[in-house]
Amino acid sequence: MAKLFDRLDERWRRFIAEQPMYFVATAPDGPSGHVNVSPKGYRDTFAVLDDTTVAYLDLEGSGVETIAHLRQNGRVTIMFCSFTRSAKILRLYGRGRVAVPSDPDWHQLVAHFGPHHGVRTVIVVALDRIADSCGYSVPRMEEVAERDLLNTWSQRPDTRARRAVRSAGARASIDGLPALAPAETDPAHIHT
Repeated sequence: MAKLFDRLDERWRRFIAEQPMYFVATAPDGPSGHVNVSPKGYRDTFAVLDDTTVAYLDLEGSGVETIAHLRQNGRVTIMFCSFTRSAKILRLYGRGRVAVPSDPDWHQLVAHFGPHHGVRTVIVVALDRIADSCGYSVPRMEEVAERDLLNTWSQRPDTRARRAVRSAGARASIDGLPALAPAETDPAHIHT
């Protein structure tokens, strides 16, 4: 049975820091539209800002579903699974916001993360529910290494050119929800 917690204490902060990946889930309003779940890697892209606020570095990759959904309704769930000896799942529920380079707290936020290219936004989540569960059915797996493919790909000249063109126009979700305005971010040139 899940237990609820009122804050991210040191135990949960250590648990989060030990996980090599996490999952982010969002959904648009209403009965139609696509629910989105995104796996996220790189341990240094997630930060606990305080006992009830977390943030993660949003790196340009594929779609903009999370951004579109957060801008529409703010609902988000982040899930950490332990794939090691301890069978544990931690879910962080809350209201998210999308921070872009023109926001006054941008530099303060990106200072929480390691060096990465292709930075698009920072997602900040105010938590309203923190819950664990057993994770008994989650398989034990061994981490071999982080993949540096996204960082490497982000620095290629063709990727940077494609990102510059893409960021110059409006971006929308697969359901047509607005996500990013033209030139709101510049992942071809922004890095931490």
